[in-house]
Amino acid sequence: MSTTQSERLRGLLEPLVAARDLDLEEIEVTPAGKRRVLRIVVDSDEGVQLDECAELSREVSQVLDDSDVMGGAPYTLEVTSPGADRPLTELRHYRRAVGRLIKAQLHEGGELVARITAVDDAGLDLEVPGVKGRKPTTRRVSFDEIAKARVELEFSRKPDKTDKHDAQHDEKIDENKEEA
Repeated sequence: MSTTQSERLRGLLEPLVAARDLDLEEIEVTPAGKRRVLRIVVDSDEGVQLDECAELSREVSQVLDDSDVMGGAPYTLEVTSPGADRPLTELRHYRRAVGRLIKAQLHEGGELVARITAVDDAGLDLEVPGVKGRKPTTRRVSFDEIAKARVELEFSRKPDKTDKHDAQHDEKIDENKEEA
């Protein structure tokens, strides 16, 4: 996608996304046969629900139909939230990952797998899991030390009562049980 088209799309779509209290993470146009795919990635501190993506998609579609930013060639519009494998590149990404396990490649070499316990403007406070029965240790890492980082998926993690997403999920389950 040309810089001009990218800038025009961002200028057109950012106000729509911001009006829904979402962050416009990425805009990507890729060829797909005779068509193109316009993928818009949005996120928020609370995550993004499927209904929000559908509503935003309808609104974006109307705005794009009323403009010439995509030109005359056919395209498919996709509005989505970031996948679990999205790299952590912005301060807000790290803040949203507090309580999650991450894998970070360090500039000095080596790899670090640890849970984010806190984030500030300078870096991360991490809990590094203990090895072979040892207790976890804490570590401070500045953003300058991190070459790249991603959230690690955990399939067998026990919910932490301090994790707001798990606590909210548990409350909904309890409410459903009471109604039944």
